Amino acid sequence: MRISLVCFILVAIFTGGAAVAKDEYVEVIVTDPYLEMHTGPASGYPIFHVVERGEQVTILKRKTDWFKIRTSKNVEGWVFLNEMKQTKTLDGLPINLSDPTLAAFLKRDWEMGLMTGDFEGAVSATVFANYYPVRTLSLELSATQAIGNFSSSIMGNVRLMAHPFPEWRASPFFGLGMGYIKTSPDSTLVRSVDRDDPVANVTVGANIYISKRFVFRIEYNNYKVFTSRNDNEEVEEWKAGIAAFF
Repeated sequence: MRISLVCFILVAIFTGGAAVAKDEYVEVIVTDPYLEMHTGPASGYPIFHVVERGEQVTILKRKTDWFKIRTSKNVEGWVFLNEMKQTKTLDGLPINLSDPTLAAFLKRDWEMGLMTGDFEGAVSATVFANYYPVRTLSLELSATQAIGNFSSSIMGNVRLMAHPFPEWRASPFFGLGMGYIKTSPDSTLVRSVDRDDPVANVTVGANIYISKRFVFRIEYNNYKVFTSRNDNEEVEEWKAGIAAFF
């Protein structure tokens, strides 16, 4: 796989990406004695406001088990799923708030995960974080360490990723990236100095939705290492792992 051949495909995907449609807001009535609002979507965020029974709130968005709401006084904050289940619609009916499903996967903002695989015969381990400004595009930062029989490498990359079918449970992606790789030969076997080289890569893979907060990820990477010598190197990598989204 050549980087130049993939560029045209990715440009077409990037320019054709659609923005996320605005969610339809839902209004509910608090029926518990109070509703605790947090500053962020996790229990570790402090409680800064309490909504009393009988007040009306608007549900703005959802992140897995947490709901961002707005009160009648325009106070915005986050409420846990179990508390939101005690609210009712404006008609006095119980609100239907099921546990997170594939819909939460489609609306994710971040992914963070670990992967392992084969880096041209060496064992690789990767940590990554992926941010989604829109459903069809994401920006990823990753760090990889590869340990082989004759050398070891540490590499950092930044990638622009296209997700042409984000609504699929097994969602394919394509990416272009660049970064830096440091290669250290095994001094007991090979007499050579460490090398620091820029690197570019293309990525093809898929995110497979597993459960509430997790996806299984598999991908192929083709790297072009721009060495200080006349001959550049081409390296292939296969890897798979697990990511959590929120």
